[in-house]
Amino acid sequence: QVQFVESGGGLVQAGGSLRLSCAASGRTFSRYSLAWFRQAPGKERDFVAAINWSGSIIDYADFVKGRFTISRGNPENTVYLQMNSLKPEDTAVYYCAASPLWDGVHHGWSYDYWGQGTQVTVSS
Repeated sequence: QVQFVESGGGLVQAGGSLRLSCAASGRTFSRYSLAWFRQAPGKERDFVAAINWSGSIIDYADFVKGRFTISRGNPENTVYLQMNSLKPEDTAVYYCAASPLWDGVHHGWSYDYWGQGTQVTVSS
């Protein structure tokens, strides 16, 4: 059974940092693109960042560029999101996801596997 487990969320003051982790089990994702999405209360799920299978291609949503960094870990079934200079508008549940493609990486339909999410709350 494939399982994604996110961790690292929590409550932080504006300007602070958090590092999210996502560990996958049940199969290998070494050839998958890995990504982070987020969903704030009452809003649609938004793409945050993605990294391709080799780590050679990375893409970010405009609203996190320069503040967030996505990386793949060792073992290869892990993905991280370093979040710096956090703002109250970053408050959301953050989800990791895996896609066999790079095309369509901004869109949820591209992803076959999703984690359960971790809450990030940024206070002003």
